[in-house]
Amino acid sequence: MSTRVTLVDRGRVRADMGYVLSGYTMGGAAEPNPDHEIGDFVVWAAVIETDSQTVLVDTGPSSNAESYWPDPLYNAFEAYDAADRFLQSDLDAVGYAIDDIDAVVMTHLHLDHAGELSVFEGTDVPIYVHEDELPFAFMSAHTNEGSIAYLAADFDGGYNWQLVHGETHTLDPSVRLLHLPGHTPGLMGLQVSLPDEETLLIAGDEAYVEANYTDGVPLGPGLLWDSCAWRTSRERLREIDRQTDAMVLYGHDLSVFQSIDAELSS
Repeated sequence: MSTRVTLVDRGRVRADMGYVLSGYTMGGAAEPNPDHEIGDFVVWAAVIETDSQTVLVDTGPSSNAESYWPDPLYNAFEAYDAADRFLQSDLDAVGYAIDDIDAVVMTHLHLDHAGELSVFEGTDVPIYVHEDELPFAFMSAHTNEGSIAYLAADFDGGYNWQLVHGETHTLDPSVRLLHLPGHTPGLMGLQVSLPDEETLLIAGDEAYVEANYTDGVPLGPGLLWDSCAWRTSRERLREIDRQTDAMVLYGHDLSVFQSIDAELSS
């Protein structure tokens, strides 16, 4: 069997475009009170099926996001349909079950990506996370330092953690994990080799939307842990893209998600 990727729609988030594109709406002398644009963004997971294993990438938000997420975050990033979305049912919709999953790759542990990781708590399913992400997430969740986007209940339990070290980790002959710090210390993307010499490059939240990647517009306020690291990670992805002419999947770009989903499904 050749490697196959199936995207899993995990719902929508509404947010001001200024959060995802730095400087998108800024006042000036000519227009001191510009209108703000609210965008509709996708939250997704992915299933990668290879000859040797079935891997889930991220788990998406919790169905109780409205009451569970900190008020400032939900106010900024409204997961307005989360109550109607569950990982198991969204997997069912694309032909998979929780029991089909042999391993989980967490691109990072923010609450919109790790919200249903708990379905694997107490199991022996390996959970891959970068060595720089896990301590930052725990520190953030248990102290006043770090980021409020980490919630202890998402990952503070009995998990079979598998730490990814360094810049690249070969999970499978067709699947490479890529360390892409910037949005968070331990953000990871994936390079997946598909049939007919095609490549899927999962940028994840290194690029929320296409303009972050193609135009180099940084993420907006509060979404960058390290701006210099973010630029370096972007160039690393772009070099792989130049070498492979990859399809590039961004973290929350709805139109690109739909386009790539259609191509992978054809």
